[in-house]
Amino acid sequence: MDFCEREHLRPYKWMDDSKIRSSVLDVTMLHAGALSFLPHVTLLLSQTKKQESFTFISPKAVFISESLCKSLLFERVMESKLQDEFICSVCLELLKDPVSIPCGHNFCMQCISECWDQMGICSCPHCRETFNPRPALRKNTLLAEVVGKIKKCSVDYKISQGVLGLDDVECNFCIGKNIRAVKSCLTCLASFCELHVQPHYEFATWKNHRLTDPSRHLQEKVCQQHQKALELFCRTDETCICCLCAVTGHRGHETVEPETQRARKQTQLRGMLIRIQKEIQERQKNLNKIKHKAAAIKLSADKVVQKSERTFTDMIECIKATRKRVTEQIREHEKNELSKVDGAMAELEKEIEELKKSEADLTELSRTDDHIYFLQTFSSFCVPPGAGDPVSVTATATADFFYEELRKKVSHLKECVEKVSIWATESLSQTVTKAPIYTKPSLALQDREDFLQYFCHLTLDPNTANRDLFLSNDNRKVTGMRNPQIPPDHPDRFDRLTQVLCKEALSGARFYWEVEWKGREAEIGVAYKGIGRKGRGAECLLGYNDNSWSLCCSDSYYCVQHNKIVTRITAPYCCIIGVYLDWPSGSLSFYSVSEKMTLLHRFHTTFSEPLYPGFRLNYADCSVTIYTHTSSPQ
Repeated sequence: MDFCEREHLRPYKWMDDSKIRSSVLDVTMLHAGALSFLPHVTLLLSQTKKQESFTFISPKAVFISESLCKSLLFERVMESKLQDEFICSVCLELLKDPVSIPCGHNFCMQCISECWDQMGICSCPHCRETFNPRPALRKNTLLAEVVGKIKKCSVDYKISQGVLGLDDVECNFCIGKNIRAVKSCLTCLASFCELHVQPHYEFATWKNHRLTDPSRHLQEKVCQQHQKALELFCRTDETCICCLCAVTGHRGHETVEPETQRARKQTQLRGMLIRIQKEIQERQKNLNKIKHKAAAIKLSADKVVQKSERTFTDMIECIKATRKRVTEQIREHEKNELSKVDGAMAELEKEIEELKKSEADLTELSRTDDHIYFLQTFSSFCVPPGAGDPVSVTATATADFFYEELRKKVSHLKECVEKVSIWATESLSQTVTKAPIYTKPSLALQDREDFLQYFCHLTLDPNTANRDLFLSNDNRKVTGMRNPQIPPDHPDRFDRLTQVLCKEALSGARFYWEVEWKGREAEIGVAYKGIGRKGRGAECLLGYNDNSWSLCCSDSYYCVQHNKIVTRITAPYCCIIGVYLDWPSGSLSFYSVSEKMTLLHRFHTTFSEPLYPGFRLNYADCSVTIYTHTSSPQ
């Protein structure tokens, strides 16, 4: 073979960002008659096998097989012919409804028609020959048939090679053609379609390469230090290594083949799957119990409503208003009870979905044949948390005694309809047993950032502020000084004690807020809405009754107060106090906020109502400022 023939068949290098992976023949000089060179390709291949002195581009480079060469030649010839003969020079796409004009050139019928309409003259866009009169355009059926066969041939070729799907890996050699890879080579670090993988089966040079299922993670299977394939697993360091790592940095360590380590990890994976499946079953069981309880609550409420409606029908004129109120109270009771289980249901459903996702991911991981990918991915799965205590929702359904007692009162005393209305409200609220709400175990909060995820914005309620307190900063600061504008009387106002509550009612979740106090002494706490407002008695004093809890801050000491019990605390002075309320868990914590969070005291109880943050200023020089999230100390 002479030099000119070799130039038509010069080697082509396929490269990525790091190095040459292999080489194939690039038939760039081909034209319509290039198929005549095919015998020379075969000859060149046979000569290459015999002549060891032939120069290769890289140690791993080999020539492709005759069948591969035929496919590449055919593909290039087809592309060349399409460009020359079957491409419309107006739209530069395959001809659609092709027509031939008198000069012999071919165009899409729509393209040439629009071109002539816009130009105003009939001339060929290719050779500029002008026609007068305007030629009649007729579809060239023979040319249309040829174009159709070319389209079908192109589609069939791509289908035969496997068109790339959403989850498939693309062949690194079929650039821009979206052809699905059928194998990945751990030695070449490339993926091949059915056509381009053939040299790995036909030539001894490539037969010792390690082929696996197509993978997107080939770069992760290379040692970053030695640029060699990861072939071993170091049990000492719990990492995949190459053969050079085993005799250098990991010398003396316990190393095994990935298959051996995979077998060990596979056993652990099965245990994790069993545990997750058990978690799903437990949570599904709890969810079913809650759903049944919710159905019982609704059914019981519906029955009582029906009975109440029948009883009130006989006395509709005199008890119409009362009947409406009783019905509303029953519905409110139903709503309150159902609200206790809605959160638990949603939480369990969410956890079930998360566990199912983990189950699916682990199942998919267990089926992969790629041991390196399995070992590298396995460490990212953490053991699921232990099964929580079974949820026992004991929300109270409306009792039948309510209807019976109601019937007796209405039958005997028609004139006491208004009293019955009041009694109905009190009866339902007093007979409710608080249901334990299902929540995730409270995580240990240590850093301030952990608390800020529960940060809530508070504003002071002017209707509760004593007249000797002045509110400012958009009702986020209270100062011990008489309000220049005398506020009107209000039933919620503290008339004798210099106290104020916030507007926000906190319940059913976790909350965190921060305040800065100044002066000789200030008290920071929370209270139920039922705390006394009139007078100076213990029932009104923040922290001195069973309706409130407080922390007293001064420049010399701290103390916490609840229900007349005062506990002194020894801690360094700090003017910024953080309050963390975990309402479902019955926990109220006070922290000093400086460079780190220091717990001052934690109350443990069971909250039965919404809580309102509140403050008491014992001296005129005192003030308390509620921080917003942006103004809090960083």
